[in-house]
Amino acid sequence: MAYRGNRRQGLRQKSSDTFPERIFRVLVLTGVLWVVSEFMRGRPDLAVAGTGLRSVLWLPLTIGVGLLGLHFVFRALAALSSNADSARSTFDDRRDPQYTEANAQTGPFKEVRWSSNVFAAIEWRRFEAVVEALFAQEGYETQSQLHGADGGVDIWLYSKNPNDSVSVVQCKHWQGNPVTVKELREFLGVMASHGIKRGNFATSSRYTADAMAFAKANGITAQNGNDLLRLIAQRSPEQQARLLEVAYEGEYWKPTCVNCGVKMVEREARNNGSRFWGCMNYPRCKCTLPMKTAN
Repeated sequence: MAYRGNRRQGLRQKSSDTFPERIFRVLVLTGVLWVVSEFMRGRPDLAVAGTGLRSVLWLPLTIGVGLLGLHFVFRALAALSSNADSARSTFDDRRDPQYTEANAQTGPFKEVRWSSNVFAAIEWRRFEAVVEALFAQEGYETQSQLHGADGGVDIWLYSKNPNDSVSVVQCKHWQGNPVTVKELREFLGVMASHGIKRGNFATSSRYTADAMAFAKANGITAQNGNDLLRLIAQRSPEQQARLLEVAYEGEYWKPTCVNCGVKMVEREARNNGSRFWGCMNYPRCKCTLPMKTAN
């Protein structure tokens, strides 16, 4: 029984040989016979047989070399085609099934009053717009960087009082991870490079204890999601409604490309089927963002 099983295993192994391996074995056998024919041609009594054997070997040798060459040519062409398809199809337009035709233009459910759900539903650019509108309601003249390199400043604040200095705001629309002292230290460096002593850091998430201590020690007003909601609650009902309009403006659920300033589109990677946001200007812009999965 053991012998029979080993025999079956050997047959399966032989049958799994690839096409080029079989051709290579034929060429090796042909080469051996070619050497034998050379030996026979050197013997007077075997010269005729050696010449006849060589004339027979020309056919399998030519066919084998030709087939092996064609195999590698087609293999190289297939690899080039696969790489080209991969480059094109890494970004494949597929609409996320959580969006139906009914809400394709309106997006997910909209809250009628302010809560943390609003921050969770909107994209990063709408979050920055809400923060900017909050400061505008306080009487500041604001200037925001819509896209591209912002130099570490999302919003510039100019007071209508000429005696007040300019201030800057950095926004982080984060949902899970807290803002650490690393982000605050980088922001302080930006403030120093502009000669600004006051700064504001706003996040939809929270701060670590070290980050809060660093902000307090360096003239940075750090506001988390709950702080922003408390500020909004202090506004008049009309102002709160206006802020909600700012949050839900346009396709608020679709992220904006940080490089191009245009709304990103839903993509699906063909290699693993994962969904993500990709810039509509691909391949000129290869900016991508992960897509939140529906709960």
